[in-house]
Amino acid sequence: MKNYKTLLIWPALVAFISIVVVACGGGLDPADAPTLVPFPLPTYPDGVLEVHGDNGWLNSEPFKIADQTADNKVVLVDFWTYTCVNCLRTLPFLKEWHTKYSENGLVILGVHTPEFEFEERSENVESAIAREGIEWAVVLDNEFETWRSFDNQYWPAKYLIGIDGQLTYQHFGEGSYVETENAIREALTEAGWDVSSIPIGSINSSDRDPVADRVTRELYCGYERNYTQSGLYAGQEQYYIEPDSTREYIDDKNYTPQQWYLQGLWTNGPESITHARSTNNLEDHIAFKFVGRSANVVVTTSGTDPYDVYIEIDGRPLKSDEAGMDVIFDKDGRSYFTVIEPRLYAFLETPVFGEHIVKLSSDSDNFAIFAFTFGVNEGGI
Repeated sequence: MKNYKTLLIWPALVAFISIVVVACGGGLDPADAPTLVPFPLPTYPDGVLEVHGDNGWLNSEPFKIADQTADNKVVLVDFWTYTCVNCLRTLPFLKEWHTKYSENGLVILGVHTPEFEFEERSENVESAIAREGIEWAVVLDNEFETWRSFDNQYWPAKYLIGIDGQLTYQHFGEGSYVETENAIREALTEAGWDVSSIPIGSINSSDRDPVADRVTRELYCGYERNYTQSGLYAGQEQYYIEPDSTREYIDDKNYTPQQWYLQGLWTNGPESITHARSTNNLEDHIAFKFVGRSANVVVTTSGTDPYDVYIEIDGRPLKSDEAGMDVIFDKDGRSYFTVIEPRLYAFLETPVFGEHIVKLSSDSDNFAIFAFTFGVNEGGI
């Protein structure tokens, strides 16, 4: 589960950077954060639990939530963004509910509120919708107007609205899928829909590795996230000297957990760290100490040409049973993925929980890294 964070001002951080640059980190999986549901749920004035702004709709003509509830429909609002791994993990359950209940009074509305600037582009979201097989309505919330109206703070977040236009249930983060489906069924039954013959799902959460007692936190690469109280994801002090600067980094391989390290020439931008030169032999890289089962990276390109990103684990290419779903192998057995569009790429899925050193390299000067996310679930991202 991701939290929308307030950013601190650069000078305040610089004053403290020499003290705290290697003092941060934590072992909690953000997806395991508790569901925060105030009880009883508040009563909302008309127009609060509604779509605001006009950034465009996908998979549907525009509609108002109030018109759906007035038509005896129950509306499940899902705040998401397409590079959020926690959001992606909930999609199979949303698909199941859409299949089971869309003809029985349920309307799912995805509110796509972007975390990164490239996620604001309609064509990128449309590509993600097609790739993920999303069939329900999606509204683009690029200015966070609907997000603010709901007073939302998390990706993903689910708000269930009954036919009286009021909130009947809410859930933040992953998990509690049986609980959420029960809430959907209760709201539909109260609205007069008969769902008694529809079998309820039995999976309440993803299967977590039973021996996993910690996991690497999400690692952001842009300075807007690195200069916050919960940030400091970069492990080298020169990153914090000046924003939007191109510098030579030396990886001394003295890795601190929960941070990443650079080798070569890189430019620190507000949302990403970008490889700042073309190379020939993968001499530049980003590396970190990884704890968990799976790893993903959000990357994009400043150009139009695809490029390859090579992966090593503990100084060697991935084995076939360690490769994430986006990984391919060349004729020499090297593991890599090809960046063809801005999105999350699943590059690592180890068969057992463990601790490793992971390194990503590309010869392209378009290689822009936004964030790494990690998991301890069995069988996937």
